[in-house]
Amino acid sequence: MTVYHDESATDGALRRSLGVSRRSFLSTCTAAAATAIAAPVFGASPAFAQPAPHQGHDHGHGHGHGHGQALVPAAKRGIILYTVRDATARDPLSTDLPSGFREVFKQLARYGYKQVEFAGYGQHANAPGGSNLETVEGAKLLRSWLDEYGLRAQGNHGFIPSSWPVNQSDLDQFKRHLEIANILGMDHMGTGGDPTGSAYRADWDVAADKWNSLGQIAHRAGIKLYTHNHDAAYGFLLDGGPLDAQGRPTRSSGIRKLEYFLKVTDPKTVWLEMDVFWAHVAQYKFHTYTALDGSSVENVFDPAAVVRRNNKRYPLFHAKDGVASTTNGDGYEMVPFGTGVIDYRTFFRRVGEANYRNPMVEQDTAPSSTDLAQSLNQARISYEGLAALRK
Repeated sequence: MTVYHDESATDGALRRSLGVSRRSFLSTCTAAAATAIAAPVFGASPAFAQPAPHQGHDHGHGHGHGHGQALVPAAKRGIILYTVRDATARDPLSTDLPSGFREVFKQLARYGYKQVEFAGYGQHANAPGGSNLETVEGAKLLRSWLDEYGLRAQGNHGFIPSSWPVNQSDLDQFKRHLEIANILGMDHMGTGGDPTGSAYRADWDVAADKWNSLGQIAHRAGIKLYTHNHDAAYGFLLDGGPLDAQGRPTRSSGIRKLEYFLKVTDPKTVWLEMDVFWAHVAQYKFHTYTALDGSSVENVFDPAAVVRRNNKRYPLFHAKDGVASTTNGDGYEMVPFGTGVIDYRTFFRRVGEANYRNPMVEQDTAPSSTDLAQSLNQARISYEGLAALRK
């Protein structure tokens, strides 16, 4: 395993703006050259996670808002379509509500969103384009709708090969997804799962080798490959101390799993998307570890500090809000962005790089079986909360 302590992305950006493949782009360039030249207070650090006092602002939603310049530029306000998955999956013949990708894009653009992150390319069969748009032709159709409503695709929670070493079938499918990503104009492509669910260093080493390899393939296609992480990835690595009956370590040096992953993956080819909600859940859950000598050591997780230490490796966020909960084991319950207690004003101010980051609103619980308009209505509330954040 290699521990990592670029080719220019200009051609990739131009290709995506044109919606052409790398091969077509290169052949075009060659021809042209030839012819011319917050958390709850359960151990949280008050500097970044305490609930901020509610303040008034122009939309009437959210908390921790100041005055002046927007913390999230208008062009960077996005949403992962998983939030409105019931709307994209809805039969347009059964309702007057927006249904299918095209109508959902139109509605999200009306709210003010400028970016979307996909969570797969399936929709209802009766929607324009049919049920499966996970093809080159389907991607071209999606791209036309994105362009029509002034939206930019920034990523997808899609296919990452399960095999390692990667078998030919998985490799072919992975490359097809990269081609789709290029057609859609994405800078990034990723997945919604952690590199591994293991607590052991050896398994994270294997995961790092896999992601370094896949990241190189994506890099050659002009795409940044990213992993989206939940709370467990910020738990402590078991990497020493007495061994258990299976010969595995039982204690920790205090290194968090994902921070180890950052150290052993290539910063030029492997990227991350922090789900800020789940990072705060990790802060609530994983604040103490058993050290190599058997002592108990407190180490409260600071999500913004991890981003700052690894700066450019976090081009994407999930902007997901929560209210305090002492009953579900996570410390929070999900709510529309701007209506919870996670101090996003402080978080975004601390991580900086506003014109580089791409915050995607997400609310796993937005769809409802009784209020079919709920997910889109809460997407609107969340946009207002994101837009209201001021320095």
